[in-house]
Amino acid sequence: MDNNYFDIYYHNEKNHRFCYRSGEMVYEEVFTDGALLSAGWNASGYPLNVLKNCPTYLNPKRYAEPFSFNIEIDGQSVDFNLEFVDFKTQKTEENEISVLTLKSNIAPAIIKVHTLIDGTQMLSRWIEIENTSERPLKLSRLSVMSGGLESLDDDVLDHVDNINDVYSIGYFENDAWGNEGQFKWENLTPNCTSIEGRFGRDRFRHPLLFIRNNLTGKLWFSQIGFSGGYRYTVDFNARPDKCNTHLSFKGEITGHNPIYVIAPKGKFISPVVYMGLVHGNLDDAVNEMHAHIRKSVLNLAEADGSEALINCGMGAEHSMNVEDSKAFIDQFAEMGGEIFTIDAGWECPPDEQMEWGAYNGRNIPDKDRYPNGIKELCDYAHSKGLKFGLWVDIESVGKYCNINEEHPDWRSVSALGERSPKFLDMSIPECAQWCENELARIITEYELDLLRVDHNVDFTEYFGMRDTGYGIPECVCIKHNEAVYKMYENLKKRFPDLIFENCAGGGGRTDLGMMKSFNHTWVSDWQKMPRSIAITNGMTMALPPERVDRLFAGMGCHTTGSFDAHLRNTMLGHISLNVISPADAEINEQQMQFIKHSTDIYKDFIRSFLAQSKIYHHTPDLNESDYSVLEISAPDKSKGAITVITLCGTNEKSITVKPKGIDVSKEYQVTLDNDCFTYTISGEKLKRNGIVIYINASLSSELVLYKAI
Repeated sequence: MDNNYFDIYYHNEKNHRFCYRSGEMVYEEVFTDGALLSAGWNASGYPLNVLKNCPTYLNPKRYAEPFSFNIEIDGQSVDFNLEFVDFKTQKTEENEISVLTLKSNIAPAIIKVHTLIDGTQMLSRWIEIENTSERPLKLSRLSVMSGGLESLDDDVLDHVDNINDVYSIGYFENDAWGNEGQFKWENLTPNCTSIEGRFGRDRFRHPLLFIRNNLTGKLWFSQIGFSGGYRYTVDFNARPDKCNTHLSFKGEITGHNPIYVIAPKGKFISPVVYMGLVHGNLDDAVNEMHAHIRKSVLNLAEADGSEALINCGMGAEHSMNVEDSKAFIDQFAEMGGEIFTIDAGWECPPDEQMEWGAYNGRNIPDKDRYPNGIKELCDYAHSKGLKFGLWVDIESVGKYCNINEEHPDWRSVSALGERSPKFLDMSIPECAQWCENELARIITEYELDLLRVDHNVDFTEYFGMRDTGYGIPECVCIKHNEAVYKMYENLKKRFPDLIFENCAGGGGRTDLGMMKSFNHTWVSDWQKMPRSIAITNGMTMALPPERVDRLFAGMGCHTTGSFDAHLRNTMLGHISLNVISPADAEINEQQMQFIKHSTDIYKDFIRSFLAQSKIYHHTPDLNESDYSVLEISAPDKSKGAITVITLCGTNEKSITVKPKGIDVSKEYQVTLDNDCFTYTISGEKLKRNGIVIYINASLSSELVLYKAI
């Protein structure tokens, strides 16, 4: 079924009940006894009162905290002792948004719960808190969405011997640099399990969570759209005898307390938590999530086929002089590249580009490096048919930047009173305005077609503490990120045709809060196999593939793996290219021809459906496999592409791949790219028998293309 139905059903009989129906996802809440409670979920489209006299609402007495949100103000929980004020909805052809207004009898605050549904099986939830008093309010706890998910009875539990086998959670197991996207499934034990990042852990774990009921086929999925501290907590309250099993969760914003000080008569708008449910497998969940992200989240910066341009770049790992840069532009043009981007090092004097951090914040091309100005390379790239882009890390300053001397107070201060040597505190309005003005100047003065934004800081620097004007030290992480989001929103509206590329020391902030104004994002600085395969595999779960930058050549990826596997690891996402030969060396024509062949396939075939594609992770948990199979297909199942890449220790492998994005009623032309071999087969046989792939070595690959005829 095509999921395009959405409706918010409000019924007020004994209590106020709110039923959110989107596709076949149903989520219900009830306002009763002064609290908003989670009433349960359904994955098959049924409202929970479909049997009016026998509704299937959750029993709130079974949960310690049944509340749909957790808010603490001035040291007091305000999840309860609330008054219902109003409930309003606004519906368009694209979505329906509701606002539930509640008044606290504990704190002087109005709480507004916002929910967006759009026909996909995922909703967006955010909370607005209005301070109605003349004094500041200290916000010290915030779970934007929480509460019960389901309770199971003996009829279901009788089908499992071990209580640990009832649920599994899927998440990215590593939070460290260069380990982004390493997805794993893990059984859920009867306990509280937390997954967090950026505050309690490093910043390279994308805020993503799947919760799977292994017995009934339900699969919840969630993301937190925030670039600061977050925590998912899943509480599986069960006993070994399998009686009284109850599942709940929290999507929480974390930091030093207070995490936000709400000004007198001021308002606070929370980050967004995205939550969905399918009755199906991981592919179903991922594609519903991508559909919601494309339709209702990342719609400020569209990413259609024309914008999934092949980016080519060079930075401090090369000499970066003008002569070599022009030689690399020539090389990129021959490869089929479409944008030439100068990475970190353009502010540095010759031979000092590896010290680029010290020069960060100058934002002026070094005159000795570029005696005729950087426009010389911009013009040269344009003459070769390439657009021109430039790297900037606007939120950090190096020791040679005059901002250090002019505004030392702009650098953030930790909870221990230590001033950061480089990280700017964007919660300071003058600092944020300087950053926005600088970016606008760089875009205009250097005639950019693409702006590449980096963010190289330690995650502990996110959580500076300062008095924002009320005599109360507060953690400025939320306010910093609010300013960052607003800056890029302003710039995207001001420069709508500019391509905005996100990066943060690799994948340090790929979250949906940051991504709203960006066309695509760097998801990792780690390009070496086999880990780079896991990064592509996982990060194309978190984000639609056209938003996921993957690099071919450069950054050490040449040290392990086959040439073809390196390139094919990028081809189902957003391709970025680095050079394959030093500027003064002869180019290997065999390599060049393979790149040209592959970029032609990308431009002429893959890119025609990439921005609307469905994606299938045949081997989602690479810990359990010795090869990776990734597939994208057009939504009408008219065409698709599959990459098969072997992992370490899988020599001479025969792999049968059964395409998932096909229509059994169609005939398909299938091409195996290694042998340039094409044959015709029915969709029914493809689905039943699959395609047999032979790969004769570890870290090698095959590319399969199919199209209906």
